[in-house]
Amino acid sequence: MSTPTDISHLSRLTALLRSALAAPRGKGRIVIAVVTGLVCHALFALAVLAMITAMFFGMSASFGRAPWPWSLAANAALLLQFPLVHSLLLGPGRRWLARLGKHGATLATTHYAIIASLQLLSLFALWTPSGVIWWRAEGTALVILCLAYAGTWVLLIKASWDAGVEVQSGALGWLSLAANKPPRFPDMPVTGLFALIRQPIYLSFALSLWTVPVWTPDQLAVACVLTAYCLLAPRFKERRFTGIYGARFENYRARVPYMLPRWPIRSDSSP
Repeated sequence: MSTPTDISHLSRLTALLRSALAAPRGKGRIVIAVVTGLVCHALFALAVLAMITAMFFGMSASFGRAPWPWSLAANAALLLQFPLVHSLLLGPGRRWLARLGKHGATLATTHYAIIASLQLLSLFALWTPSGVIWWRAEGTALVILCLAYAGTWVLLIKASWDAGVEVQSGALGWLSLAANKPPRFPDMPVTGLFALIRQPIYLSFALSLWTVPVWTPDQLAVACVLTAYCLLAPRFKERRFTGIYGARFENYRARVPYMLPRWPIRSDSSP
């Protein structure tokens, strides 16, 4: 059954699409918007597919073929580039995104999604496997872990939707450009999974790192580094939210826990 949050985000996406279709025609602007959108969503889909597949096999199957010992340096660079660049783009790099190209300010969210997708795609598709497998689930354990792994991705999709699917997918930028108007960001998320914890996206991603059915040294390294990022990076995001929303976010933070829900769960989700 649809929740008010789901209906709200569907309404926003529908409004963006209608605005894009009703906007004054500008051939160059429309072409840039549509091509950028296609590139964004194609890369996004490839990155998610590569991430799901690579982690399911414990990072033991990928296209990377760097020889030893250079594979260690290559894998370390691939692993560290995601949290470092991702954090940079969420901070001072936002000004660079706004100046990227003629329509940089409008396409900033789309460009951000493109860069993040390229980062994830390079990490999970170009990783050089060590060839060492510590443990592979079988029988009942395999079934349980497959269900748990799938469940974490369902949670991640739900959390991303609750946060504003148009921003998380990169659609806000190119649809706004097609509609020939400045992007209008969704309000501070406080409903859905955000009514239970403040950082459901990071929690869901962290859980996906530890519910895989194959364990290797590669998977352990990826899980440790990216889990540390999931625990620490939201602190900087919350500083930015405090600057944007002020007392409203402070009240939300005082009421809703960071990453683990309270028990019993409260039903109050007022901003």
